[in-house]
Amino acid sequence: MVDMASIKDLDVVEQFSSKLEEIRTKLLIQAMGEMMNEANAQFCQGHKQYMKTVLDTCSKKCKEDEVMFETIQSYVEDLKVNRSVMKEKNTERPEIVEEIDDKERHKALIMQKIEKLKQEQAKNRELIHFQNKANKDRLKNLNKVKEIFQERLSLEIRKIQGEKLQFIFRNINHKNPESAYTFLLRINEEGVYQIVSCDPPLAQMDHLERKLQETNNFSAFLANARREFLALHSATKTA
Repeated sequence: MVDMASIKDLDVVEQFSSKLEEIRTKLLIQAMGEMMNEANAQFCQGHKQYMKTVLDTCSKKCKEDEVMFETIQSYVEDLKVNRSVMKEKNTERPEIVEEIDDKERHKALIMQKIEKLKQEQAKNRELIHFQNKANKDRLKNLNKVKEIFQERLSLEIRKIQGEKLQFIFRNINHKNPESAYTFLLRINEEGVYQIVSCDPPLAQMDHLERKLQETNNFSAFLANARREFLALHSATKTA
């Protein structure tokens, strides 16, 4: 154990602090632990709720389609009856002809609506498929992250209102280890990572965000974000 009180050379102190930070960073890249379990479970729960909502909507649409098909069948039966009556009487009453024409037009409109609904449902099914795949990829990525970082490595993750995650780094400022360096992250409707805010602001955060969107390497993103906070603190200290 090195006694810091016995070290007189300021350069040696800086080298020692730098070595400690390298060790911390290496540990940071190796493990995460339990802190991501809650975030992972919340993402899973949100995904399940989303799928339940979609399934309920599809079920409702299917019931509406069944009602429309029954209505069409009713119109067809009415047309058969009316035509049969006309044939038996061997006469064409103008009001019956007009009623039949109205029902034919109505049937055509309903068929158009049904076709439109079918197209919308096909698009919804495709969207659900891709969204489900995207969510699974995000959850898989987060599972990898939880194996890399641990609470003892000074990273705290909180779920806040609006389906956002707050990442809190500590032990950046050795004079004030509890000082928090944070950013907010969310996954948008297209399943893309987005940085909502950063405190204190990082000049490289936009670049880190684009890199995360391109690679989906979340563990590397967190390590780079911590490195940028450390650099910011060092620059502020020496300014």
